[in-house]
Amino acid sequence: MAEHAPAESPLSASILVVGGGMSGMTAAIEASEVGHEVILLEKGPSLGGAVARMNQYFPKLCPPFCGVEINYKRLRTNKNVRVMTLAEVDSISGSPGNYQVQIKVNPRFVNEKCTACGECAKVCELERDNDHNWGMDKTKAVYLPHKMAYPMRYVVDPAFAGDQKMKVCAEACEYGAIELDQKPRTVSAKVGSIVWATGWVPYDATKMENLGFGRIPNVITNVMMERVASEDGPTGGKILRPSDKTEIKSIAFVQCAGSRDDNHLPYCSAVCCMASMKQATYVREQYPEAEIHVFYIDIRSPGRLEDFYMKMQKDEKMYFRRGKVAKITEENNGDVTLEAEDTLTGKMQKATVNLAVLATGMVPATAAVKPPISVETDDYGFLLQKDGAPVIGAGTTVRPLEVSATVQDGTGAALKGIIAAGGGH
Repeated sequence: MAEHAPAESPLSASILVVGGGMSGMTAAIEASEVGHEVILLEKGPSLGGAVARMNQYFPKLCPPFCGVEINYKRLRTNKNVRVMTLAEVDSISGSPGNYQVQIKVNPRFVNEKCTACGECAKVCELERDNDHNWGMDKTKAVYLPHKMAYPMRYVVDPAFAGDQKMKVCAEACEYGAIELDQKPRTVSAKVGSIVWATGWVPYDATKMENLGFGRIPNVITNVMMERVASEDGPTGGKILRPSDKTEIKSIAFVQCAGSRDDNHLPYCSAVCCMASMKQATYVREQYPEAEIHVFYIDIRSPGRLEDFYMKMQKDEKMYFRRGKVAKITEENNGDVTLEAEDTLTGKMQKATVNLAVLATGMVPATAAVKPPISVETDDYGFLLQKDGAPVIGAGTTVRPLEVSATVQDGTGAALKGIIAAGGGH
């Protein structure tokens, strides 16, 4: 079912899925393909979530196209799923099998006549920070969320919708797709069960003042590194030093940046070690002679992932350095020096590199924004899975997960949603 402004209210469906990332899309698709009607909500302008921002999946090292696009295709031909982007849940009442939900749909300012031709952006004089690239570059105020956007339709940044200069963009569209007078609307829905799959956000690296993020240009985070290495990223896929856009000869990955630390994130996010090694492959592909330093407390590579870790250890210019980085300082030439204490010997060690990447942990979105109904979370904000809970957690709202495990969890959430809605026993 194509995304559209719902004409009727209340809507009705067996299952409401909140969050359009991998776990949410999976839950919606799996439930709908066995005959259940599903409403899939996404607060942003496009489906895809964190995976759409990746350069490559781990451990297969293939681009997001090979997974996200398959889900998009399944949604396009699926009459049982109603997709609503720029939509958020305002309130939930009722009980399992009979929920009443109020949904706020924010304006896109671009209607379904849009062909994604880009003529509006060509004449637009207004720019905004590109949130898809973590603010490392700019887009026009009317923009396509990313090259795999679903729906494949432009959107106007609401901060600029009232600017007189936007009228030029509207006039440039020969299809009449830009409607700058759109307003938010509220839609009611009756559903049998609710799957909460709002995903995760990276831990705020500015909170770790000792590591210099936000103050030292050549200190970036792991999520930024994914975008730097991506063809549609801020540097066209070339890994360059942010301060002067020069090629790098050395790089350091700082594991547990804020994680396993009572002052920040007390828990391990499970995926960071392997994600950094994946990103080391990006570096090695572009810079065969670069030195790669990995500072770690201990490497966590469970099960089959151990093989990948063993492979990376064979790289003669990749140095695994046991020690938690305590301080990063900037040199006069823009390089950065990392200081760490070896947790085995107690000795201090230093390394000076062109670029440092902080492996920040995963924070569930539910730590900041919980479902608008009484739910239980653990001390870190992850949803607790309990029988009879008003919402069913999926993916990284429940625990830190890599992509394939997120898909599996989304499938499990679909079954739970079907049962809770009265569709199975």
